[in-house]
Amino acid sequence: MPHLIIEHSHNLPISEAHLLNALHDTAASTQLFDPSTIKSRAIEFKHFKLGNNKSGFVHVQAHIIKGRTTEQKQLLSDALLQQLQIQLTDEYQLSVHIYDLTPQIYRKN
Repeated sequence: MPHLIIEHSHNLPISEAHLLNALHDTAASTQLFDPSTIKSRAIEFKHFKLGNNKSGFVHVQAHIIKGRTTEQKQLLSDALLQQLQIQLTDEYQLSVHIYDLTPQIYRKN
């Protein structure tokens, strides 16, 4: 855990692989998770419309098992957003949201 789902516009100025690796490593650097349990994936959107003058976007969803404190979630959210700001210019709309997974109903094999 966590599952990082990176949604982004098709017009990134960096490679999708580079962005995915940077965010994956950032999540590991928070020391909130066993690095071997972090799962990351990226989804590209060819068609999108933004309500501002930004040329593209990246939105990161981090799905984590419920039980972390608000401060721990803020640490993860801040670290991921800072990494996005390092990788991308102000031309991109950047956002991060942390979601709690309920352990009683989350399943995996």
